[in-house]
Amino acid sequence: MSREPEGYPPSHISEEEEGGGPVKSFLEHLEDLRWTLVKCLVATLVSMLVAMIASSHIIAVLKWPLTHSLIRRAPDPNVVAVHMGTNLWGKMSAASLGVTNTATNKVISATLIPVQAGTNLLLSLRIDEKPYEITDVPQLKALGPMVPIMVGLKIALYGGLILAAPFLMLFIGQFVLPALHIHEKRILYQSVGFGIGLFILGVLFAYFVITGIALWAAVDFANWMGFAADEWRADEYIGFVTLFLLGMGACFEIPVVILVLVKIGLLDYRKLSAFRSYAIVGNLILGAVITPSGDPFTMLLFAAPLHLLYEISVVIAWFWDRRDRKQAMEAGVEERKSRR
Repeated sequence: MSREPEGYPPSHISEEEEGGGPVKSFLEHLEDLRWTLVKCLVATLVSMLVAMIASSHIIAVLKWPLTHSLIRRAPDPNVVAVHMGTNLWGKMSAASLGVTNTATNKVISATLIPVQAGTNLLLSLRIDEKPYEITDVPQLKALGPMVPIMVGLKIALYGGLILAAPFLMLFIGQFVLPALHIHEKRILYQSVGFGIGLFILGVLFAYFVITGIALWAAVDFANWMGFAADEWRADEYIGFVTLFLLGMGACFEIPVVILVLVKIGLLDYRKLSAFRSYAIVGNLILGAVITPSGDPFTMLLFAAPLHLLYEISVVIAWFWDRRDRKQAMEAGVEERKSRR
């Protein structure tokens, strides 16, 4: 009777089940867990410090969707921009100043200049011939002494977690992966890679497309309600944009959840096809809840890519089902041949 060589797995264990890692005692696992938590905590704190130092640059990045929206409205041609030096002092009606603006998408600018009248120094309004572009971009203001500190802490928290995410995944993977088999590692790698790609795609879509449209839709809705929307609280804006970007990235993870449920047998492409109408309603409801204004255009713009991802999941589930049936059929044919 042959004996298995020491240090090698038994021959009845397939290669798919190898790679489970060395066997450790309970205390050794606790020690590994302790060092994993320590490394994750240090990586998070260092990343939060880096995000705090770079908070001004991060805020500039978060302000970009508001100032570079795809639906920036044309400035009112009947408005005059009044300046004092290089600063915008305010806006006035062109009719109240007795001037007429005929430039397209431009407004006549006016400048406050000091004029000596006897012993008095007066401010005079000079109408400039050169048009000056002006937009109704809401100004972000810190209304309170603690607001800048709270915004900085919020930036440090969100930015630190994002910067630390690759290191956290690395440290957690070093703790978990040795206990997994080869096929389990393969599934985990595919799921994590697919999920990271979809998350980044969702954040980029929200950043470059939907966030600016949603913000300007909120401005229009406020104006329609009779409220002025020329000033926003800086802390509320930063919190909203950050959560909106992260929320859109999380919504793009839906295919990962669906395909994992397909892998474990809880769903298949037939059930997914039957649930299509419910998915459409769910995506529309999700778009109405997450978008700030709730207008139909923004809601559809949010729901359309989510449903597209759902349809892609259905196609992938159909492909997997077809592949599995084909493999089962080939296995049956081989078994019948072997019996002959």
